[in-house]
Amino acid sequence: MTTTPDLLAPLARFTTLAGALSEPKGFGDASLRRRREGDIELLGGIPDDTALPVHELLAATERVLTGTRSGPAAFQYSQSAGLDELRSWIAAREGVPASRVIITNGGFHGLSLAVLSLVERGGLVAVDNPIFPLFLRALELSDGRTLPVRVGPAGLDVDELEEKLRAGARPTALYTVPDFHNPSQGTLSTADRVRLVELAERYGFVIFADNPYRELRFRGEAVDAGVFSTSDQVVHVNTFSKTLGPGLRLGWVVASERIAKQLVTLRNRQDSHTSTLEQRIVIDLLTHDPQWFDRTLTRARDLYRERADVVVDALDERLGGLIESVRPEGGFFLWPRITDPSIDPVALYAAAAERGATYQQGEFFASSGRREFADHLRLAYGNHTPETLREFVDRLGSAVDSVR
Repeated sequence: MTTTPDLLAPLARFTTLAGALSEPKGFGDASLRRRREGDIELLGGIPDDTALPVHELLAATERVLTGTRSGPAAFQYSQSAGLDELRSWIAAREGVPASRVIITNGGFHGLSLAVLSLVERGGLVAVDNPIFPLFLRALELSDGRTLPVRVGPAGLDVDELEEKLRAGARPTALYTVPDFHNPSQGTLSTADRVRLVELAERYGFVIFADNPYRELRFRGEAVDAGVFSTSDQVVHVNTFSKTLGPGLRLGWVVASERIAKQLVTLRNRQDSHTSTLEQRIVIDLLTHDPQWFDRTLTRARDLYRERADVVVDALDERLGGLIESVRPEGGFFLWPRITDPSIDPVALYAAAAERGATYQQGEFFASSGRREFADHLRLAYGNHTPETLREFVDRLGSAVDSVR
């Protein structure tokens, strides 16, 4: 006997959480023009193909799959915190006990775990302004409220944060990109990191330090990367996405043992653990030749320094006096500012896109809810050759000429 389905049955209902998730804005949304052949897109923080260890990963995979210690074991379940060998390698580099390291599926996964574990629903979180917009999506998991704090050429404005705290603001956490900030390039000094940790301990908030570009310094004075490891009030998030490749989805979190344990407890209710196979391959890659990773970083830094300089030099030559830029010390981003008030940023973006030169508009990075940073452009130069970057600036220059 057959039955006729009820055509008036209600559709499946989303949860309050799922229904409240916002549409992407500027990062993967449908409003962006479709890519045409020949377009040059300086949109994302993407490492260059030539800087990724494809052949070395292939050799490491072969060793893992044929080795007596791995083989079928690489396809088995493993512990939620990550394989001990990989945690130990990261711990030695970070200068912390391995018990404080949790292996994640990329950096964003670590941020999501931190938000779900440490931010109550509706909780207040101090955030960069401008901000890496995808963190705001992670914050939606807890329906968090934001307290914008200015980020300038020297990173997060710790003075402004302290003023807000003294005035009565009580955030649960603070989110910042301390090294080669996305989008504004700045790096937080060692002294300001110390002050930031002191404020976190005094006022009882947790620092989410999102640090995917830390290993990509190609000029300037290095800061003390160990400051954040000295406090139990810091969740330090990092990833191999910018060095070994984003497709691996392999990152890590350094946190106090108490927080690390809670992150693992939460993860046991989610994805259980990161791919055993990928962890074993990367362990082999990093330990087969102990000096290999640093040599790889040296080559990558040279490549990205050249590309950053090409963009700055081209902007100065073609658009000097109209668009102002600062030479980056590391990372993947340039944050030039339109200095000629006769240039309409919206018209410029449209004119540049029409000429096949697309970038991220500055206003997408405001965390304040106001239309800030419209006079900025975020240019991501990591995955383009010098010739392509010069062509991009030529097209941008033509767009500027057309709207002035």
